Amino acid sequence: MDAVTTRMDYALALSEEEAARYRLMAEEAAAQEAEEWAAAGIAPSAAVADVGCGPGAVLAVLAERVGPTGPAMGVDRDPGAVHLAERAVLGFPQASAHVGDADDTGLPPGAFDVVMCRHVLAHNGGREQRIVRHLAELARPGGAVYLVDVDMAQLRFMPSDPALDIHDYYLRFHALRGNDLSVGLELGHLLTRAGLDVERHRCLETVVRWPAGVRGPQWAAREAMVEDGVATYDDLARWDAAFERRDHEAEAWMFVPVYVAIGRRPS
Repeated sequence: MDAVTTRMDYALALSEEEAARYRLMAEEAAAQEAEEWAAAGIAPSAAVADVGCGPGAVLAVLAERVGPTGPAMGVDRDPGAVHLAERAVLGFPQASAHVGDADDTGLPPGAFDVVMCRHVLAHNGGREQRIVRHLAELARPGGAVYLVDVDMAQLRFMPSDPALDIHDYYLRFHALRGNDLSVGLELGHLLTRAGLDVERHRCLETVVRWPAGVRGPQWAAREAMVEDGVATYDDLARWDAAFERRDHEAEAWMFVPVYVAIGRRPS
């Protein structure tokens, strides 16, 4: 059996393709999670934090929702992502982004009505509980921690293509790094162990009509997979050709379970 090691570097290279994917995900989140956003307290004048904000696609949506009197603060470990996030919120003077880690953000404790953390825990194997405890400290009494993550083991593409087996490699790659790509199943437990009252934990079966030219997180991690010895450049060439074929499909779909959980800090 291969040894499992925990790696703290983020494997998904931030490219224009990835930035476009983040914008697509932000649009889907705002639409599909409208009820959850309202239940958590994302409303005009609310103070919100987006921990692991990436290039700021969701941060910009949050800033728009809370309005000019609701501060929206983003944090990300990657300085390049923070630079893009700052650009994404240029039109929102109440919004900002800075460099920080998910379990050491530098944000003021007890200052936020909602602390959001999306698709971060799956990339931080071994630190999940420490991160959620820190998020809980950032929420004010009565405030909420809002978690979103996946069960990537259940992801499916249609139509299937035997040559496009990149996802199998991606799962192995993360397992070897000590990451749990099914951490969405654990969100409720993580919130409870952080001392929060779990108000919601549900699965949103996301079905996406796959746009031409979008490759997804597996492709963004391709160089890291080669570097870690999980894939070869021959694999990359095979996947690239398969993606090109998919771009010409009349209909290409992705199905993935996404989990949303809301934990409330006791007043």
